[in-house]
Amino acid sequence: MARLAVTGGSGKLGRHVVADLVRHGHDVLVLDRVLPEALPDVRGGGSCAAVRVDLSDPGQVLGALADVDDRHSGVEAVVHLAAVPAPGLTTNAATFTNNVPTTWGVFEAARVLGVPRVVWASSETVLGLPFETPPPYAPVDEAYTPRPESTYSLGKTLEEEMARQFARRTSTTFVGLRFSNVMDVADYAGFEAFQVDAALRRWNLWGYIDGRDGAQAVRRSLTAPVRGAEVCIVANADTVMRRSSADLMAEQFPGVQVRGDLGENETLLSIDRARELLGYSPEHSWREHV
Repeated sequence: MARLAVTGGSGKLGRHVVADLVRHGHDVLVLDRVLPEALPDVRGGGSCAAVRVDLSDPGQVLGALADVDDRHSGVEAVVHLAAVPAPGLTTNAATFTNNVPTTWGVFEAARVLGVPRVVWASSETVLGLPFETPPPYAPVDEAYTPRPESTYSLGKTLEEEMARQFARRTSTTFVGLRFSNVMDVADYAGFEAFQVDAALRRWNLWGYIDGRDGAQAVRRSLTAPVRGAEVCIVANADTVMRRSSADLMAEQFPGVQVRGDLGENETLLSIDRARELLGYSPEHSWREHV
């Protein structure tokens, strides 16, 4: 897969994804309402171009993926990251009416154009965040039914079902990545504040995803030997805390079953499926930067 479109390539995760794909030799077309401030260095890698697109307009999305004059004449895969990225950033109605129809527009364009693969950003929130109702067990995984607790999460849950239905009636493969809280290296200085009170980050079981490892998960999803529609949790291998994962669960979720033996700081957002299905293997940790 050489020619790839990345929606939301100007965003926090999108910048990592675009840079990683270019570095690994792909020709990347960034589709976004706001163009990147700078494109990645393409020396020794692929190429990168950007086109301004209103992704809420299905016609523009279809046109952008089909052909854009001197930019490209078709893509072999789509990475769909564009969205209002979290609950509470705007009104519930604005979150829903932006995210769900936009994702439908991307999926529909892929269907019409026969794009072989779509990799898209679902969310850890479908697992029941902020866990005011405790999870059924830990580490949490993809086995239990989504439990959306916000309009944002409801939208992601509906998008997962939409991916399954598109995959059922087309030859396009859909890989949904339930990303944890995306972090840049610059964010890690703030992790010291979490250590004083475990309740500060209980809302997502103390999880996070380094943007570089999020990009790795996207790249591996583009070539993983899967068909149909799949979803995987994508987090780093450790938590944001220095305290052991077992201690955190005992203090904050004393009634929740802990399955298996936890490593000292092992993630409580299980990445076993991403490891097995995608070949995902986190390479970074906040502990390297503080």
